[in-house]
Amino acid sequence: MRGNTLMNLFIIFYQYSKLSLKTMLEYKFDRTFITLAIFFREMISVVVMFLILTRFLHIKDWQLFELFFLYSFLFLSYSLFIFLFAGIRDFDHMIHSGEFDRFLTRPLGLMFQIVASRVDYPATLGHGIVGIILFMFTASNVGIDWNIQNIIYYIIALIGGAIIQASIFMISASFSFWTIRVENLRNLIFFNSRRIAGYPISFYPSIIQKILIFVIPFAFVNYFPAQYYLGKEDIELFWGGYMYLTPFVGIIMFFIVYLFWKMGVRSYSSSGNSMY
Repeated sequence: MRGNTLMNLFIIFYQYSKLSLKTMLEYKFDRTFITLAIFFREMISVVVMFLILTRFLHIKDWQLFELFFLYSFLFLSYSLFIFLFAGIRDFDHMIHSGEFDRFLTRPLGLMFQIVASRVDYPATLGHGIVGIILFMFTASNVGIDWNIQNIIYYIIALIGGAIIQASIFMISASFSFWTIRVENLRNLIFFNSRRIAGYPISFYPSIIQKILIFVIPFAFVNYFPAQYYLGKEDIELFWGGYMYLTPFVGIIMFFIVYLFWKMGVRSYSSSGNSMY
């Protein structure tokens, strides 16, 4: 990939995105239905959370709007993750189908091809719309002054959160080189942790807090960014600098996981299922 400038890579990614969009538009009803299905599935979890929380004025000093503001980070950063890194999410399928073998013969970096080859618009829209609704519902009710500094921080936090989630997915994806299918591992590592992260980590025992900070760092996806704006008293349980580390955690984690992924590439042998 040395002969490709950053602009060329951006153009190639754009062309891949256009192809994905054209594919989606060929099946408008199907993709629209999938988008709506994802939207309503996630909204059900929001409604259930709302019904539970309305029975209490607050939970450990967290008000309803503040909890939903925390929750909005998960949806918006996940939507961005799916838009940029759906290829990592679907990597085990690439291994199983043999599509990854095709990437090995092309003069582009493997990771770039994996990232550029997938753009899941229905999932991006389904989760993104839920996140936008939650954000609009809460952002004006939690006392935040949306100045330039806060807006920039919010954007950087979302990007960092998306990279962290891509890294978590890539951990399980890397095991595809040895086990082919990794759905159970992915569910264990990612989705269970994401459910737990829907609430402030201060609610949980110390061992769970440490896991969500140091092992599967979902705390940097939503809890610490939300605390930057809300400044709840329970932030005193943790080092205040955590609120500024989301992008750095994302970059460092992605680099470390990428080294593990490259180790898997070196040990890879074809699944023999190539359909290309």
